[in-house]
Amino acid sequence: MAMHRRHPLPGVHTLVRALVLTAAAGTALGVAAGGSAFAAPGAPDGPPDRTDVKAQVDQIYDEAEQASEKYNAALEHQRRLQGETGALQQQVAVGQDELNRLHGELATVAGAQYRAGGIAPTAQLMLASDPEGYLSRARSLDQVAERQSETLREVAERQRRLDQRRSEATAKLAELEEARHALADSKEQIQQRLTKAQRLLNSLGVTGRARLAAQDARDAEQRATRGTDRLDLGTAPPASDRAAAALAAAVTRIGSPYVFGASGPGAFDCSGLMYWSWRQAGVSLPRTSQGQARAGQRVALADARPGDLVIFYGDRHHVGMYAGGGVVVHAPYPGARVRYESVNAMPVTEVVRL
Repeated sequence: MAMHRRHPLPGVHTLVRALVLTAAAGTALGVAAGGSAFAAPGAPDGPPDRTDVKAQVDQIYDEAEQASEKYNAALEHQRRLQGETGALQQQVAVGQDELNRLHGELATVAGAQYRAGGIAPTAQLMLASDPEGYLSRARSLDQVAERQSETLREVAERQRRLDQRRSEATAKLAELEEARHALADSKEQIQQRLTKAQRLLNSLGVTGRARLAAQDARDAEQRATRGTDRLDLGTAPPASDRAAAALAAAVTRIGSPYVFGASGPGAFDCSGLMYWSWRQAGVSLPRTSQGQARAGQRVALADARPGDLVIFYGDRHHVGMYAGGGVVVHAPYPGARVRYESVNAMPVTEVVRL
């Protein structure tokens, strides 16, 4: 009889704790949530409908995660632009130094020609006390003139390339400024959604939040274990040794908190967990879930093997790692910790094998 790998289901972090973790997430991004997000002490326990609030909070967290992946993309773009801009500026500095050197060579040649060219060449030959020496010098001057022409052509070419590099550097600097604005906009979107979610959760009161937390824990356990108290990941082998190493790394992070923009080792967002786990296997992935969706070969969900990336939703804003048995390990949303969950808990867009 085939032996099945079985793992204890990690505890699910409650949504009451979500209030603390979402505030921590805002701090991690430099955008701590405002105090107005929290209801005054002693707020009445007569909450609005819990089901409606939970649906709204889930939707807000989903929107915040989309903003988080935009933030990750903007940050990655900004870092790349900073590197490219620095390289271009270095090229401009080196090009200017070379151009200055060539200008100096031209000035030296021009001075020599001026000193030798005050009398017509025929008269110089007639008056020369050493005609053979004069002819030798004249040939040297011809050679100098030829080198001068080559230098002039090189100066013109280097000036053209220098102007091009300066233009490219100016364009990159403008693009870098746009990337910084996009980064700030993504942070603002995350802050607004986290604040809204906190207000909604606070509107439930203490009793309502406790009930909602218990419901969320039950729902998460059912999604991950299909009603059992143990997790069966099946016997399918990983797609490769690297996939096995990446999955082993991801599993060690179970229980770590979800924090927007984090990529370990103590906290993660969804793509940050994949990025960190595969780094432990010696593979550098793109930082965003959209980038990770293009990082390998697509396979059918029915053919998924442990270590494969599972991309969720039409816009590919969420990602997890297939662990076997129809289960992924992923960083779900604020307030929840890295955990196992059924692959069917969210709409799957594609499976990627690295």
